[in-house]
Amino acid sequence: MENINQTSDFFLLGLFPPSRIGLFFFILSFLIFLMALFGNLSMIILIFLDTHLHTPMYLLLSQLSLMDLNFISNIVPKMASDYLSGKKSISFIGCGVQSFFFITLASAEGLILASMAYDRYVAICFPLHYPIRMSKRVCVLMITGSWIMGSINSCAHTVYALHIPYCRSRTINHFFCDVPAMLTLACMDTWVYEYTVFVSTTLFLALPFIGIACSYGRVLLAICRMQSKEGRKKAYSTCSTHLTVVTFYYAPFVYTYLRPRSFRSPTEDKVLAVFYTILTPMLNPIIYSLRNKEVTGAMRRVIQRFCSVVM
Repeated sequence: MENINQTSDFFLLGLFPPSRIGLFFFILSFLIFLMALFGNLSMIILIFLDTHLHTPMYLLLSQLSLMDLNFISNIVPKMASDYLSGKKSISFIGCGVQSFFFITLASAEGLILASMAYDRYVAICFPLHYPIRMSKRVCVLMITGSWIMGSINSCAHTVYALHIPYCRSRTINHFFCDVPAMLTLACMDTWVYEYTVFVSTTLFLALPFIGIACSYGRVLLAICRMQSKEGRKKAYSTCSTHLTVVTFYYAPFVYTYLRPRSFRSPTEDKVLAVFYTILTPMLNPIIYSLRNKEVTGAMRRVIQRFCSVVM
């Protein structure tokens, strides 16, 4: 197939069919989007306003909420606009920008989740060393490092995707500009890039996931040795909450991007992408707020403070 203008628009096939059931799932997804916006924004504001939550654990959680807020905002508004207007085109530059933010946030969130697991590991297994191992400086380094490493990884993937030749078909069988889906349209062999996807997925997702699993194995042993029943209950609740979030985020990502290209299907990739682009950003604030007494206590304090100011 011959090459065409590199700056021509792409076309996204989208997620939902133009039918009643498609409309139902679109409305459901948009409601989830609104819940994710409200939940993550509330968590960020709550952690900022309540000084009791100015600890490494909640500073990392505020970054997770910030990433989720940007993550879902990068995907859903464009998807909704395409579905409602019927115009599914996205400019060449727009596709590159969306891809850049998607990869940056995906990589950074994977590292933030690993940092949160390390925080709980130190807090439960080495409580006396916690102020040193998880000082404010260490926490800031973790946050900054996650954003910087995610951005560098994203730059490499996005620049590659924008500089390869594409053929006449510019239709991406996805609901956002996912680089592997874009490369199926390339007029050249992309095996080198597929290898870099494997390496990036291993470094930013698979290895952190293995590290989290190993650290929580030790954490569970430490919890079993705790003499305080209340301490065991609190530690177990925190760990189970984090493991739930981790599983929902890492599992679909790793399964999608570590599979060989010959084993992947566009339909399955789109369904799995719903988990880490739409569902997880909505579930994170719900899980952390409903199962965390410190967060619910902070909500009460902030609401009481607000009511007293208004009255």
